[in-house]
Amino acid sequence: MELGNKTSVSEFLLLGFSEDPELKPLIFGLFLSMYLVTMLGNLLIILATISDSHLHMPMYFFLSNLSFVDICFTSTTIPKMLLNIQTQTKAITHAGCITQMCFFLVFVELDSFLLSVMAYDRFVAICHPLHYTVIMNSQLCGLLVLFFCELNQVVQFACSDTFLNDVVMYFALVLLATCPLAGILYTYSKILSSIRAISSAQGKYKAFSTCVSHLSVVSLFYCTGLGVYLSSAATHSSHSTSTASVMYTVVTPMLNPFIYSLRNNDVKRALKSLFGWKI
Repeated sequence: MELGNKTSVSEFLLLGFSEDPELKPLIFGLFLSMYLVTMLGNLLIILATISDSHLHMPMYFFLSNLSFVDICFTSTTIPKMLLNIQTQTKAITHAGCITQMCFFLVFVELDSFLLSVMAYDRFVAICHPLHYTVIMNSQLCGLLVLFFCELNQVVQFACSDTFLNDVVMYFALVLLATCPLAGILYTYSKILSSIRAISSAQGKYKAFSTCVSHLSVVSLFYCTGLGVYLSSAATHSSHSTSTASVMYTVVTPMLNPFIYSLRNNDVKRALKSLFGWKI
């Protein structure tokens, strides 16, 4: 008779951030506020892009798609978290956890690919400005767009040897996260070369200023995202991992609309027009 672990798992228990019941209303209010700000901010970016004809350009087309993905990305985890806090339950079914992970990973990769596509858009705009409208046509933009159970935490709960799972997980991480990041770094190396070739200081500043918002979002997304998996490899502390997870699942999508709107006069003008404010 073959011996082995035949235990079946029907649900997982989510640890949360604190066992103190007095902190739960504070945590609930904090995450509800962040979720509502995320939803409102990204919806305003989408509405502003649709309503203002001046924003009917590839750069803002990609930005509106990023905002939509961020809404979906955050909605895969936060509503379930808020429900668990409100009902004082920590359970999530096995099927629910797998479903959440699938959608979570899909939207993470969409975020990653959209950021690389936006880097390519900036590359064409700065390095090939005379051919920008020809290269970044509507057909190409459409083709480029078609592209909260943490996976590494779930793998650690397995009773069997997880070496192969870890190898597959980190290989997928390298393939799906590092490849777009490498493309972004290569694109910006070309952009910097083109900016250095500009003779006037004002021209250099104007060219670089169009990339600042995108660079800020890329840095925030990749630093926090990679930090989750690097920290989980170095330590088995669920608290430190969950804190890093919150950064790129909640904080990054919440800050993206502010980063793009506060530094962009076109978006600010579109938002003012959307609310009927005088410009």
